[in-house]
Formats: sequence, structure tokens, C-alpha cells
Amino acid sequence: MSDAPSAEGGSHPLPVGPPAADADAGLVGGSRAGRNLPMAIGVGLGLGALIVGSLLLFRQLFVGIIGLAVAASVWELRGTLASARNITISWLPIAVGSLATIALAWPYGHTAQVVGVVVTALACLAWRFRRGSVRYLSDVAASVFLVVYLGLFASFATLMVAPADGSQRVLTFLIVVVCSDTGGYAAGVFFGRHPMAPSISPKKSWEGFSGSVLVAMIGGSLSVALMLDHPWWQGAVLGAVLAVVATGGDLAESLIKRDLGVKDMGRLLPGHGGIMDRLDSLLPSAVVCWLLLSVLVPV
Repeated sequence: MSDAPSAEGGSHPLPVGPPAADADAGLVGGSRAGRNLPMAIGVGLGLGALIVGSLLLFRQLFVGIIGLAVAASVWELRGTLASARNITISWLPIAVGSLATIALAWPYGHTAQVVGVVVTALACLAWRFRRGSVRYLSDVAASVFLVVYLGLFASFATLMVAPADGSQRVLTFLIVVVCSDTGGYAAGVFFGRHPMAPSISPKKSWEGFSGSVLVAMIGGSLSVALMLDHPWWQGAVLGAVLAVVATGGDLAESLIKRDLGVKDMGRLLPGHGGIMDRLDSLLPSAVVCWLLLSVLVPV
């Protein structure tokens, strides 16, 4: 999320949560200037309804939505990286390879992930040959980074939704991340006093982070107990860990934006910025959530 003023302390899911929430968790009175709040709310609710509907009606549609979001993110980042740092990513191999990895992870699991990442990375190296040696290393490094961050990380959402109870698993994941986001936002607004990472995300506060962890633990406890029929304490563990991971993903994207000198990664989502501005905490959280659910709630 951007480093514009905000009252937020948690993560930022794509479909739902406080609208136009930013990477910064809040010092009291923070607000996100320049955002169209009604538009942000409408976009967030629309995306949320689309994703929840796909999970309840046709899980393969959810995988398709994830793939489209990743492909659109690649297109956004193509322009952002080129204008900010003159970095030319291998956008077509990244998009095609990521879509294939995300889709094939359903029937082929980890084999599809490994083969998909390796083949896509090799394709990125070859694709860049045509532009010569100037900036070859930086271009390829950025491309391979996106192969992992977008294609590989997003494919764990496919692994999560593939089992028979996959809809409940993904809904649990989304509920926890939304709770983390909402808890951080509220705690940051009302109690934010102590900056958490002033050199990275100046408005993120320890109070906001504490709210993220607490509310995520509550949401995780209820979700795991009611939807996955497992002990509440497992949900509390899930919530606490995901709140930490989501915040870390948020801070990592703030660092990337500061390095690039941009406020948002794109403008495809009115009121929210770019799609990557909503995926920043979801992607690493999907990896960790799949891992924890595999251990705590085995298929």
C-alpha cells in the first residue's frame, strides 16, 4: 500500500476490508488524502462479492479470478518499473507462466509449482536476449522476482482451494486477513501513538499492529472452529501468525515503493491504487496460511 497518511496497522486484502487502506498503520487522526472513499467502498464490496460468490458456487472460478488478478498485476508492474527505474520485465513469459502455474497447481500440486517457476524463469532469461546486455541482470532479476512473488505465491491459493473443503479454507484465510486489516485500522485510528517502522512506513503504529493481531486471532478462532470444525486455539495461532506475515508483506511492498519512488503500483482499482496494492499482504499470507492449515487441519 502507499505511504500516504493512513490510520492503519494491518494487512490489506484484495476483496474486502477497510477501503483504500494503506500500508501505514496509524497515528491518530490519519486519513488517506486524495482517495475517493465511496468509490473505494464500492470497488471493495464488488470484488468481495465476486470472490465469495466464486468460492460458494464454483471454486474453479476463484482460481480464474486469482489468475486474472496476477496477469493484470504483471501488466501494471510493466509500466511502473519501466517509468520508475527503466526496468524492462519479461512480461509475457511472467504472465503466461504464472497463469499456467496457478491453474495447474490444482491437478498437479507441487510438481506444477516447481516446473512452472523453473520453466518461467528460464523463459524470462531467454526473452530478454533480444534487448542485448545493457541492464540485462537488473531486468532478469526483477522478472524472476515477480515469477516467485506473483506466480508461485498465488498458486498456494490454488492449493488451498483444491481440497473438498477448499472453499472453507480460503474463506477462513480471507476472514483472518480482513480481521487483521480491520483490527489494525481501528486500533491505529483510536490508539496509534508509537511508530512501528518510521523509516519504512511512517504512519504504521505498534498499537495498530497489536489490534491486527488481536482481531485476527478472534477471527481465526471463530472461523476454524465453525467452518473447519477444529479447536479454536488453532485458529488463534493461525490469526496471530497471519497478522505478522501480512504486516511483513505490507512493509516489504512499502520498501519497494520507496525504492521506486511511487505512491501506488498502478491505478486499475479506483480508490485502492493498483491490484498489487491489494495483493501485497495477501500473497505471502497465502503461502503461510496453506502451510499452517496443512499442519493444523490436514486434508
